[in-house]
Amino acid sequence: MGMLYAQTPSDAIMMKQRESCFALVYDRGSWDHYWEGDYLRTHGAVGTFRKMTVMPMLAIGLHDKLNLIVSLPYIKTESDEPNGGFLAGVSGLQDFGVSLKAKVLEKEIGTSKLSLLTNVGYSTPATNYLSDYMPYSLGLGANEFSVRAIGNFKMQNGLYAMVGAAHLWRGLTEIERDYYYNNGSYYTTKMDVPNAWNFNGAVGIWLFDNSLRFEANYVALNSTSGDDIRKYNPGQPTNKIEFGQVGFFTQYYIKQIKGLGVLAYYNTVISGRNWGQSSNLGLGLTYQFKI
Repeated sequence: MGMLYAQTPSDAIMMKQRESCFALVYDRGSWDHYWEGDYLRTHGAVGTFRKMTVMPMLAIGLHDKLNLIVSLPYIKTESDEPNGGFLAGVSGLQDFGVSLKAKVLEKEIGTSKLSLLTNVGYSTPATNYLSDYMPYSLGLGANEFSVRAIGNFKMQNGLYAMVGAAHLWRGLTEIERDYYYNNGSYYTTKMDVPNAWNFNGAVGIWLFDNSLRFEANYVALNSTSGDDIRKYNPGQPTNKIEFGQVGFFTQYYIKQIKGLGVLAYYNTVISGRNWGQSSNLGLGLTYQFKI
């Protein structure tokens, strides 16, 4: 049996041709403080905000050096006491995502290996959800096109380091009001969602013949434009969102059950702008098979 992998658009893992991996991940996060601009505060009408995500994802090896990845998350948002005067949450399907990941270079350096990859992705709202209901909205409600570059250096003993950067181009989202303020007055039902840069880095190790992985990682997002949340006002899709997040990830491939793997992670936001100071815990299953 070969090595089993589960991959995302931002990592350096590739499926071989005709191999596929289905992943199902459950994520639960919460925050009771958020940044209003760069000011960290609480919100009496929100209390403790909670978000639950169920993420099914399928990766397909079109070629040893070209993979297709599709995803469609289900999200539920709420406050800790929805009947205690807080705002009500929502639930439903968020955005359908599809991407192509390609390995453009792989080079042996002594006993180590350097890999360079690129990922091109597109996502679009899967349902007609209300984007202008932050923080409870399911998403930004806009089409998104992304291009990502990934570099990975792996040593013979299983240690690896990875870095990645992506630019996110976002479109317009439709709202249920005909006026809003974004560093000026706009009389329209369309909001321009800011583009953004996304950066990620990780160090980790593969153990026990590549059946167990431990990883520490960092993720950042920086919008290229946008406004700040104004005092006594909710956020909106035009906000300039920034955050830095640190986390820990582990994955184990169960050799006694061919194709089956489990994963777990924890991450927490350590800096931000117009974003919640959240912590998230995730658990998941992966299953690899041939087509």
